[in-house]
Amino acid sequence: MPVKYFTDLDELPGLSDGERAALKKVTEKFVFRLNDYYLNLIDWSDPDDPIRRLVIPNANELQEYGRWDASDEDTNYVVKGCQHKYDTTALLLVSEVCGAYCRFCFRKRLFRTDVKEAMPDIQAGLDYIAQTPQINNVLLTGGDPLILATPKIRGILEALRSIEHVKIIRIGSKMPLFNPMRIYEDEELLDTIRTYSTEEKRIYVMAHVNHPREITPEARKCFKALYDAGAIVVNQTPVLKGINDDPAVLGELLDRLSWAGVTPYYFFVNRPVAGNRGFVLTLEEVYRIVEEAKSRTSGLGKRIKLCMSHTSGKIEILAIDGGKAYLKYHQSRDRNYGKLMVLDCPSDAAWFDDLPGNEQYWTKPAKKTNEIISVNEMPDMPLKKNNDRSR
Repeated sequence: MPVKYFTDLDELPGLSDGERAALKKVTEKFVFRLNDYYLNLIDWSDPDDPIRRLVIPNANELQEYGRWDASDEDTNYVVKGCQHKYDTTALLLVSEVCGAYCRFCFRKRLFRTDVKEAMPDIQAGLDYIAQTPQINNVLLTGGDPLILATPKIRGILEALRSIEHVKIIRIGSKMPLFNPMRIYEDEELLDTIRTYSTEEKRIYVMAHVNHPREITPEARKCFKALYDAGAIVVNQTPVLKGINDDPAVLGELLDRLSWAGVTPYYFFVNRPVAGNRGFVLTLEEVYRIVEEAKSRTSGLGKRIKLCMSHTSGKIEILAIDGGKAYLKYHQSRDRNYGKLMVLDCPSDAAWFDDLPGNEQYWTKPAKKTNEIISVNEMPDMPLKKNNDRSR
């Protein structure tokens, strides 16, 4: 049975009238969308419930903090809807809609009326990828690609599979947690994955499990359906204050992912995005929490890497110790792969830019002349109206 979606706080039974009135100011700036399946995971008796904090607006979002495009993604576009930052990887933004909206989303800007990054017609991006033979893997992202209608998804996968040098297709999605039924009840979708995920050219689903309570029987059934269809499921999540900033919680998450056959892939430092002040931890705190969590799990859980998705690349945090940050470039815009960096780490540092001397290791990319530049400087605009297009 299809889930029911909510876009109005008045429809949520767990909020008081006072809370609804206060939080409507938040939803005027940041989009709200939720469904009844995920709503039922919330413990409304606990005002600090982590699942609630993941999806229910909070007044902290109105605090002045961060930028709309904290990683300067606008500098990565080669054509509309297609980013090419690292040699072998391209991103196609195929959707501007999600199954529900995480309050910490680093692409909140996509849901403003003045931003046109996700493209309904991705042909220009496909043409660019076809003409760029070093690209051997493509990430479908947005928004959430798995909220698109299945024939649309099939068309995208078919087009990418017609490009010989594209070996891996990745699909970044929260749907296995927000609406797992959308996946395991859709035989056409599973058949599509089965067709285009082969022994030599796999489809990877990049799941976004943020808390172990999201791994419900329905989510496990979804993981199994994806595996049976030939996809490989991995997980990535930021470490977020008030949600998963407890070593016991993160350790349990690593265990339960491993037990379900989902590879722990990345822990991320929360990006300094507008509205995210309430989720911020210092680099020292994040490192300590992750290391304590890893101490609680097996080598399968310890495979995870702690990284920052910075303008200059993915920066792996090797250690924070004695007031120093020990870092290296896991991916690099400037091709400084593996570059070791040792920088002073003030106790309040929460991002690479907060580390004194970081500028010596990277060059700020130039803005490109296109229709999505200067997102960070634009005034607040109305939010897009998103309808349910999961089928």
